[in-house]
Amino acid sequence: MKSIYLIMPVRNADERVQAIATAHCRRLEAAGHKVHFPPRDAPQDDPTGRIICETHRAAMQACNEVHVIWDVNSSGSHFDLGMAYAMRKPIVAVESIEEIKPGKSYWAAVIAPR
Repeated sequence: MKSIYLIMPVRNADERVQAIATAHCRRLEAAGHKVHFPPRDAPQDDPTGRIICETHRAAMQACNEVHVIWDVNSSGSHFDLGMAYAMRKPIVAVESIEEIKPGKSYWAAVIAPR
């Protein structure tokens, strides 16, 4: 069993993105993994975002692996991906919400061989 942190858009995520993330989380949990699923596992009513950031940091530190459903417009995803890199966590690219243009990008960095 792995402990997996899921990077995904939460605020302003549309129904399609929510469905993709929920399905991925359910597959992982059905396989016996523990998943940090941000909309469920962080207090979304946090008025400043500090508690959300601290909750995510603790979950990221405790996880074995990070999975990414990438949305370039999600500022929280940028923050979380930076934490994953800083903590040297193994990162698994699940899906990018938008088409990725060739060249440098966070998504390109995620899918690049290590």
